[in-house]
Amino acid sequence: MRQTPGLSKFFAFVLSSFIAFSVQAQAADSPVDKREAQAWLKNIQAAAVRLSYSGTFVYQQGEQFRTSRITHVKIGKNEYEKLEVLDGKPREYIRTNDEIICYVPDSKTLLVEKRVTPEVFPALPNANPARLGDHYRLSKGGTGRVAGYPTQAILLTPRDNLRYGYRLWAEQKSGLLLRAQTLNEKGEIVEQISFTQIEIGKIDRKRTRSSISNTQGWHIERAAMETATLSGWSVQAMPPGFRKIREVKRLVTNGAGSARPGHAAQSREMAQLVYSDGLAAISIFIEPAGASRAEGTMQQGAMNIAGKRHGDFWLTIVGEVPAVAVKQVANSIEFKTR
Repeated sequence: MRQTPGLSKFFAFVLSSFIAFSVQAQAADSPVDKREAQAWLKNIQAAAVRLSYSGTFVYQQGEQFRTSRITHVKIGKNEYEKLEVLDGKPREYIRTNDEIICYVPDSKTLLVEKRVTPEVFPALPNANPARLGDHYRLSKGGTGRVAGYPTQAILLTPRDNLRYGYRLWAEQKSGLLLRAQTLNEKGEIVEQISFTQIEIGKIDRKRTRSSISNTQGWHIERAAMETATLSGWSVQAMPPGFRKIREVKRLVTNGAGSARPGHAAQSREMAQLVYSDGLAAISIFIEPAGASRAEGTMQQGAMNIAGKRHGDFWLTIVGEVPAVAVKQVANSIEFKTR
């Protein structure tokens, strides 16, 4: 569950509140009617789309922290959204329905792409909550407050060691997700994201517009993606419950504005296989092998990444799952030519 297409990514007093809140949620470990837990998950999924809201949230991935502000407005069938990165180099993501434009002021670049899945917090994947019960134990945790709102905690405990556990806190009245934690096999928090301030209700659409009014002379880069049939590739040991949900080819092209004088625009094609258990995702990126690349693994918060050569191809496996699951997938990928 990323931020995710992505997971869609605190001061001492905020960290202390996480600890206190986690203890409260763990104490409330009584069995809960399965339909009630599923209903909460459905409310969380729907609230991120149908509500208008604006707030600041903090995302912790390992030892790194990032602060962002999201403003979402729903008018009829249309969605308007602005995501601002508040730490480090400035960036703005402006979304109108499924079109996303990323403003990068430092390089005076506009990145244009289509949204494939709702990955930005507080959205959750549009999976059927009923199926999650096959691989997670669903229960209610404690109640409390997040960013000044009363919340209900929902716990998802994995039934095996090939996926993480989750604690979700939803605003009691609307169901909007206000806090999410990702837990490893020891119950330790490996990633967390939480609103520190939020307005829920009527939001002026003007607040979803970019703060950058003049982009004349900026570079434009367009990410083209199309559905593909990658029938030669298969995974023999995908974790139980993970189904293939997407096969695509991405063509990343630098627009004429970003090419240097006298140089043609450059393109690079990459294939992607995406698997999901309805909550977490595992992606396999496939591209021609490069001579300078070295095989290896790394972890960023809840994200585990493995890179390896497979014949004439370079594979990058990225999973919102424990390292053991990514290793299992990486070692079982096969390619058969007709």
